[in-house]
Amino acid sequence: MSTGKRQKMEVSALEQLKKHTVVVADTGDFNAIDEYKPQDATTNPSLILAAAQMPDYQKLVEDAIEYGKKKGGSEDEQITNVADKLFVLFGGEILKKIPGRVSTEVDARLSFDKEGMVAKAKDLIKLYEEVGICKERILIKLSSTWEGIQAGKILEEEHGIHCNMTLIFSFAQAVACAEAGVTLISPFVGRILDWHLATYTCKKSYEPSEDPGVLSVSAIYNYYKKFGYKTIVMGASFRNIGQIKALAGCDYLTISPKLLAELSKDNSEVPLMLTSELAQKEDLAKLHLDEAYFRFLHNEDQMGVEKLSDGIRKFSADSRKLEEMIKTRMFGAAQNGK
Repeated sequence: MSTGKRQKMEVSALEQLKKHTVVVADTGDFNAIDEYKPQDATTNPSLILAAAQMPDYQKLVEDAIEYGKKKGGSEDEQITNVADKLFVLFGGEILKKIPGRVSTEVDARLSFDKEGMVAKAKDLIKLYEEVGICKERILIKLSSTWEGIQAGKILEEEHGIHCNMTLIFSFAQAVACAEAGVTLISPFVGRILDWHLATYTCKKSYEPSEDPGVLSVSAIYNYYKKFGYKTIVMGASFRNIGQIKALAGCDYLTISPKLLAELSKDNSEVPLMLTSELAQKEDLAKLHLDEAYFRFLHNEDQMGVEKLSDGIRKFSADSRKLEEMIKTRMFGAAQNGK
């Protein structure tokens, strides 16, 4: 075997993927970002909760608590300020290690409050700007409810704040996001697979080409490219590298450190699966969604309805856990049960 052929075979799946797709690290762990050198990074309440309990990041927690105490106000106000500052401190540290943008999530408990989401997003951007980070490097993550999508539209059009619409499971959500003109969407591959495996118990596994989560993201990508939408499609929530490789060519893919490690050790070929050229050949009809039609189409998708609700509940639960951790650190365990 020639040296050239041997070197070609030794290119990792991760490096092959990066040639066609922007790779994003789905983590709050700076060490993973250093190791895999992604373009962008995403965070959410679950990831920040996990990272905030690691010994390496206690200084950030302490700095956030000090900030909250200086701001003053009621106990609840201080806890909220600490949590917001903690998200921004993690985001700021991540931005030191990546060339692109970091996604910071608005509290999922605001998922049905359009004005509340807009206000919280503006607060987060202000916190970033106070430490010298411009809004161009931030993506604000919003739940893809109708209210969240409309909040994204307002933030993009009126405030120049770029949004990452998360918890996308139905095609209706993806179409509404495109029509709203948001910067990026994060359809969840793995959670769609989870639902199908739990619902259709006779099915134990899916090949990547038949994976319902892969098929969902592929359909969204093709629709966006067919009709010229500028919104970026970023596949998220992967369960295995087969799902990731089946979406090679997707605009962005956000990947956990565990799966980034597997991809870096995998030297198998990663063929290009999604392209704008192939999307143009798809026989698709263009949709226009007002609120009523959006709610109807989304409601027709049982998986989409259940997983959106489940995702909001889980992120909300982790936000509460993070606040309980902060409360204990600030005010002591004795007050924790008040």
